[in-house]
Amino acid sequence: MYFKDKVVWITGASSGIGEHLVYALAEQKAKLVISSRNQQELERVKGNCPADTQVLVLPLDVAQFDKIPLAAQAVIEEYGLINILINNAGISQRELVIDTTLKVDRKIMDVNYFGTIAITKAVLPNMIKQKFGQIVVMSSVLGKMGVPWRSGYAASKHALHGYFDSLRAEVYEDNIKVTLICPGYVKTNVTINALKGDGSKNNVMAESTAGGFEPSDFAPKVLNVIRKERREVYIGRKEVIGIYLNRYAPFIWARIIRKLKLK
Repeated sequence: MYFKDKVVWITGASSGIGEHLVYALAEQKAKLVISSRNQQELERVKGNCPADTQVLVLPLDVAQFDKIPLAAQAVIEEYGLINILINNAGISQRELVIDTTLKVDRKIMDVNYFGTIAITKAVLPNMIKQKFGQIVVMSSVLGKMGVPWRSGYAASKHALHGYFDSLRAEVYEDNIKVTLICPGYVKTNVTINALKGDGSKNNVMAESTAGGFEPSDFAPKVLNVIRKERREVYIGRKEVIGIYLNRYAPFIWARIIRKLKLK
């Protein structure tokens, strides 16, 4: 019961990985704050938790940066502190570079990168004041490599690693931990909700995603990583091999990704 009575704020909590992190944390009696753009779905998730679970439903679009400080203030007013922030909100992409508008690239960066650092900046002063806390960032295996049809998404996840590696060093003396988690394939709506080059939804679940971890199986793995306060972890199957090929055999990996059929 490591998470018992810990205040945990989860973004992207209305579906997929975020939703099942809520359920896993509720089982451990954490005090929860759940955020996403969809209040109705958040209420559904709350309703699926045990009746005695403390859950603050806090609707939030992470790309509306001006509203984030007030949201963080609401969490502090409700619970007095934040033990763990799980930055899980995100959006993916399915398009070639040449066919992707700059507006779509910027939207992906606003949600995946700027939204994540905006919430982190909002909770950081309180964590520094209380001299403890953990910031968890849901990156991707594509935060460590790039592949066709995912340029904007991969770029946004790469940016997170540079930013949070820097932050980890800065807040070490403040007893604040920073954990980067890189999932492989998880069976969620991420490919359905992914943006095409014109900004429309992809509306198709990729075969690779459909064959990934069930989110209910993936969530306990995430909690285990958080409990151990790991710095960076890759959670996946054979797709994780690409990270090591990219690092140790980049010329081989370059030939492989040219032939990947990822649309």
